[in-house]
Amino acid sequence: MKKHIPNAITCANLFSGCIGVVFAFKGELETAAYFVLLSGIFDFFDGMVARLLKVKSAIGKELDSLADMVSFGFLPGVVMFQLLKAGDYSNDYLPYLGFIITVFSALRLAKFNIDERQTEDFIGLNTPMNTLFIVSLPFIAKDYPEVISSTILLIGLVVVTSFLLV
Repeated sequence: MKKHIPNAITCANLFSGCIGVVFAFKGELETAAYFVLLSGIFDFFDGMVARLLKVKSAIGKELDSLADMVSFGFLPGVVMFQLLKAGDYSNDYLPYLGFIITVFSALRLAKFNIDERQTEDFIGLNTPMNTLFIVSLPFIAKDYPEVISSTILLIGLVVVTSFLLV
């Protein structure tokens, strides 16, 4: 029974990420950000609980990556999609550049899974930190609206953060 506890926590991460995606697609980016935080809490505790209970499984590792892909890969891509859609220069296709974050997050997670040097420490920007940065932008915009209205700045952030992931 105890071997399933970390996986249940990982599933809570995934569930929170899915809810965050729905809010992000609805344009409720601040609410989506709160679900990212909740996902981050679950992501932190699933590994800690697995170590405390001394339960480790291949399915747990895979499930963690899949949950992280939704919460810290797809969700920030949707947030950036919405920000680009609302930017000062938007057309029908430009907002889709936000999903470059999703692609590079997938590459990052795949690389992390096979890189034996990253068992204790991270090399490069990890996906949860990148996601926290991306979802903080709507909060920053409350005081500095020009930050997220600049399409050029947002595309620059997509490029830089994506590069830092890998």
